[in-house]
Amino acid sequence: MRYHGDKMKIRQAVVMVGGKGTRLRPLTNDRPKPILPVLDRPCLSYLISSLAKGGIEHVILACGYRSEKMASAIGDGSKEGIKIEYAYEDAPMGTAGAIKLLESRLDDTFVAVNGDVFADFDLKKEIDEHVRSKASLTISLTKVENPCEFGIARLDSSGKILEFKEKPKPEEVFSDLINAGVYVIEKEILKYVPENKMYDFSKELTIDIMKKGYKVQGHMISGLWLDVGRPKDLYGANITAAEVYAGKMSDDIKDSKISGPFYLGLGGKITDSEISSSVISNNSEITRSKISDSLIMADCDITDASITGSIIGEGCRIRKHVKIINSVIADNMTIDENTVIDNRTVG
Repeated sequence: MRYHGDKMKIRQAVVMVGGKGTRLRPLTNDRPKPILPVLDRPCLSYLISSLAKGGIEHVILACGYRSEKMASAIGDGSKEGIKIEYAYEDAPMGTAGAIKLLESRLDDTFVAVNGDVFADFDLKKEIDEHVRSKASLTISLTKVENPCEFGIARLDSSGKILEFKEKPKPEEVFSDLINAGVYVIEKEILKYVPENKMYDFSKELTIDIMKKGYKVQGHMISGLWLDVGRPKDLYGANITAAEVYAGKMSDDIKDSKISGPFYLGLGGKITDSEISSSVISNNSEITRSKISDSLIMADCDITDASITGSIIGEGCRIRKHVKIINSVIADNMTIDENTVIDNRTVG
């Protein structure tokens, strides 16, 4: 670490991106979850931008599944003015296990982030909280309606975490504050992570060090944070981004009605269609179609079709009189004329 006046300067972050994203199949059949698109950018790129704005200079991506595609999509960090390195697991080691493999390369204080979310946040505020509280570990928190899929925390009036439980049953829920997966870490706690063993950061290490008397601080994350674990979450991240960031990149819209949050990517074309609350990605062409509450990924061609509440993968061809409702279509599929797909996963 370094100091600027009385402020701590943390320069290093580990981003954990080793998961397979099984709940997002078939969209993750051939790509890692963190590079799925949000407004035609890899989802992970928003998080990396947040790290750079927060003063991080060196990012290590702890990769696993389809790591070659991760490196191709994310690059070396030069666009952000930072350095990105890639570390590869021979076998899955869990979130804490993946960090343990990097222990010799880490600073005394560093940031770690779960990379499978859509996040655009103020890291500096969490670092300041970590310094102020003199914690060994600071965990970002956010509120959700259904905390059962996450780790939950109970705090005292100073923000210290008194109790932490991973994925509680409904009757075990004691808080709506969940772990948002951004950590500021004192390297010394890694001594409690066993060597060469799968070990989870929130399920195991956090609870272990609390039992040993180490201070774990909570910090309410400032900015955007959305889980993208399921197809509906990926759509939600895209439509939220369409509301928050620039609306559309292309203006090639003719004789069409557009309503609700909307995005049209570069090279996209919409003709004689009705689009509502949807994201149409780069180079996709929509003709005489009705699309609502959907994500159309890049390079799709959709003609005389109706699509509602669905995600259409890259390079798909949707032919005349097709109806797709509450479904997910894999990349490079052709859906023939007069097909009806309702509440299905195709491909």
